[in-house]
Amino acid sequence: MSILKSIWDHPVTFWVLLSLPAIPMILGLTSGDPEAIADVLHPTGEFAARFMILAMMITPLMLLFRNASWPRWLMKRRRYLGVAAFFYALAHTLLYLLDEGAVAFTGGEVTRLYIWTGWVAFLIFVPRAITSTDQWVRRLGRSWKRLQQWVYGAAVLTLVHWAALHDWGGVAPAVVHFAPLALLEIYRVWSRQQRRHQRAAA
Repeated sequence: MSILKSIWDHPVTFWVLLSLPAIPMILGLTSGDPEAIADVLHPTGEFAARFMILAMMITPLMLLFRNASWPRWLMKRRRYLGVAAFFYALAHTLLYLLDEGAVAFTGGEVTRLYIWTGWVAFLIFVPRAITSTDQWVRRLGRSWKRLQQWVYGAAVLTLVHWAALHDWGGVAPAVVHFAPLALLEIYRVWSRQQRRHQRAAA
């Protein structure tokens, strides 16, 4: 049992789990199908959003399930989720550029709501991914936490990016994915206010 637990708790195991969605994507890209890039484009973006959402849900889940061990298990791996979200977002961006070519940089394309929100969200991801190592955490100190808080802006931009796709045809899937995070964040704010009231009354 201890051997299985050590395997399950090993960082490599978690990275394997995070990599599983990429397997069918890679197989699709190497299949020779001329539509492969277009077919894989949206799944890469969706998994980038999913891993970002999961990473953001961990703190409020720890508040909601204070006595459970699994939120703490996830907390130890939250940075892995953030890095995985970045790499899926990077793949999404590169595939978009390959699919669109030079058109991706034209004014008519860049100024579309679902395009520029995606670009800005990705640019927010970049410094967060670069500074995800322990060395950067120590070097930046308190500034590292402030940098990480930009993820809330990235989340809003990602929500709009997803919802605005196909003439706002992405609203339903975007809401389904982001609603649990929104509810947990509301609970987090409420819980913080309750603690403040308790301290003030003590």
